[in-house]
Amino acid sequence: MRIYLLGICCLAVLSGLVRAEDEAVEVDGTVEEDLGKSTIGSKTDDETVEREEEAIKLDGLNVAQMKQLRDASEKHNYQAEVNRMMKLIINSLYRNKEIFLRELISNASDALDKIRFMSLTDPGVLSATSDLKVMIKPDRENHALHIIDTGIGMTREDLVKNLGTIAKSGTSEFLAKMEEGGGEQSSDLIGQFGVGFYSSFLVADTVVVTSKNNNDDQYIWESDASSFSVVKDPRGNTLGRGTQISLFMKEEAYDFLEEHTIKDLVKKYSQFINFPIHMWTSKTEKVEEPIEEEEEKAEQKEGETDDDVKVEDEDDEKPKVKMVDKTVYDWEAMNDNKPIWLRNPKEVEDEDYNAFYKSFSKDSDEPLAHVHFSAEGEVTFRSILYVPKTAPYDLYQDYGKKVDNIKMYVKRVFITDDFEEMMPKYLSFIKGVVDSDDLPLNVSRETLQQNKLLRVIKKKLVRKALDMLKKMSTEDYDKFYKEFGTNIKLGVMEDHSNRNRLAKLLRWQSSNDDEGLTSLTDYLERMKEKQEHIYFMTGTSRAECEKSPFVEKLLKKGYEVLYLVDPIDEYTVQNLPEFEGKKFQNAAKENLNLQDSEKAKETMEVLGREFDTLMNWLKEKVLTSGIEKAILSTRLVNSPCALVASQYGYSGNMERIMKSQAYAKAGGNDTPNQKKILELNPFHPLVKELNSLYKADAESEAAKELAHALYDTALLRSGYSLKDTTSFADRMDRLLRRSFNIAADARSRFRPKLTPRRSQRRRRPRKVRERSQQMKMLLPRNLKEEEPASEAPKDEL
Repeated sequence: MRIYLLGICCLAVLSGLVRAEDEAVEVDGTVEEDLGKSTIGSKTDDETVEREEEAIKLDGLNVAQMKQLRDASEKHNYQAEVNRMMKLIINSLYRNKEIFLRELISNASDALDKIRFMSLTDPGVLSATSDLKVMIKPDRENHALHIIDTGIGMTREDLVKNLGTIAKSGTSEFLAKMEEGGGEQSSDLIGQFGVGFYSSFLVADTVVVTSKNNNDDQYIWESDASSFSVVKDPRGNTLGRGTQISLFMKEEAYDFLEEHTIKDLVKKYSQFINFPIHMWTSKTEKVEEPIEEEEEKAEQKEGETDDDVKVEDEDDEKPKVKMVDKTVYDWEAMNDNKPIWLRNPKEVEDEDYNAFYKSFSKDSDEPLAHVHFSAEGEVTFRSILYVPKTAPYDLYQDYGKKVDNIKMYVKRVFITDDFEEMMPKYLSFIKGVVDSDDLPLNVSRETLQQNKLLRVIKKKLVRKALDMLKKMSTEDYDKFYKEFGTNIKLGVMEDHSNRNRLAKLLRWQSSNDDEGLTSLTDYLERMKEKQEHIYFMTGTSRAECEKSPFVEKLLKKGYEVLYLVDPIDEYTVQNLPEFEGKKFQNAAKENLNLQDSEKAKETMEVLGREFDTLMNWLKEKVLTSGIEKAILSTRLVNSPCALVASQYGYSGNMERIMKSQAYAKAGGNDTPNQKKILELNPFHPLVKELNSLYKADAESEAAKELAHALYDTALLRSGYSLKDTTSFADRMDRLLRRSFNIAADARSRFRPKLTPRRSQRRRRPRKVRERSQQMKMLLPRNLKEEEPASEAPKDEL
């Protein structure tokens, strides 16, 4: 009986101890001793588990404790403005869900900036930890993503104020305009837990924020986007200092838990954050593992002899091991690239600039040039601009399309590269970064406001880009102009405010240099005394320009002529009327002043009276539909005549370009039919002969034929096309007949077709005849005897 009573007492004592232990757990909410044992880190060694414990999770509380925690928390409802903001965020404000990670990392960076700033005057604020960093830990098992920082943290009041309200004046009016579709009002919310934080609900059903500030205990804030609660953390101070945001992801957002997705987003948006960003990653490594005795015996094969075993026992005294694959977890740095634009340009080497260019541009070649500068004034920003070595293959096929070559950062946080107006179209090949601390952004940080500050940035970027091109070495600039010369010419046409700067960057072929290109500045330095114009000639090639009748007198008198051989060149000059006070003069147009001497002018006056009637005859009788007038030329030397365009008319090269446009109408009907000026060389023998024929008989066919022939050849010499090629061919035929004394009515004679005699008929080769006989032998009898119905009897042949 005593033994029975003693047993009952023991059971009562044990049950009391168990009940007390359970009550203690319910009261103090003690965290498990080793948090890492419940995570994927349990697969690693103890040292790795210790590193994993740095990523504080909420899995230290069991289900019952979490329920008790929620029951004991303070319940809050969002303000009406926040509810409306939630709807805007989820339904329309953010176009890309991936923005959430950029916003949360930016907020973490700002919190770290604040604690670092406070430590300048009070080093004691870093007593909990002096390691300022951001940590990202994906938990695929629980579909959660944790972002941890060791920043300033938040008190209970901060959690309610910053995460439960939008502490910004005029919020209601701002939201009303956003809902109405205005979206013009902007708000600089960088560094505040406000709209950016609410982007978490794009990807998460539930958001839990655990935060510890030096001036308060550690608190837990939890929300499901409809309401939120705040409660003191029963685990105590597990963070030391800082904030942990835990996102429990929606099913469609599970991809954001993958390592490669997070790495890509961090590299895209936050790789230049001032503080290190680490992510909990896994990798597989080969490690040595000792072989157990049972495994060793199992691995012994039946073919081994006793002698082999003895030798192995004698020689191999070390423990046997095998190589196995093991998953190892550790923190990996995500932002090794440093924002070199924040450094002093004098301290940065060319190798650093080239490495940075390759890292963000994905270009394997080194850049031709770069410029590193900072701007102050209405807006402060830093920038690095680069010139690529080669042009994209589709640079002019999709000219004017939006490009992502200029990346905009605000406080080292990537905002956007979707620009239409940051750089003009002709400089769209320039690549670089722009970082500003005071640029206003709209609420989603995805589109920059089209405001005055942005226009100021664009203006300064263009000026710096053009200065960079101007300072390039001759060798590098020649390479650049070969790739992007057309862009400079387009810039002259499009950017009137920078036209003079762009004009200094133009390069053309010149009669002064047989191989290289020349600039307008060099041309002016070589100009003849009293030369008032910059002479140029357009054509499809240098050879065509050199042989043109329009440059004969210019080259003879020693004037330098620019050869414009690109289709865009004549358009460019039309938009560049002068350069440093000197006007451009097309050698193929009227009013070409060659500064002839007084004696030459007197000679031309005498010749003018001699050829006066001939020129009137050509204009009024013979070439009425083709020319505006006929005059004596002072620009021709070896050519008999040429067709000159009026001052505002189309040259031969321009007319050819207009007719070859993709949308031009057939036959050139949309090209104005402009009459040209026929210039005659009075010293040429053909022109003298024409004058003699006219004076002998104004109605003679020979004079008219020669006049038309000279006009047609002048069309071709001047770069124009013949409208009636058949008449031109007939005219040439008649001139050739007269030259070779062939009668005008002589016609081609054809010999009659002769039937060859039987003896002249060609016999088939012997082998072919024998082969034919063999084929007949192989045919069936009925086919060999069958005769064509239309064949006549042999006796009738």
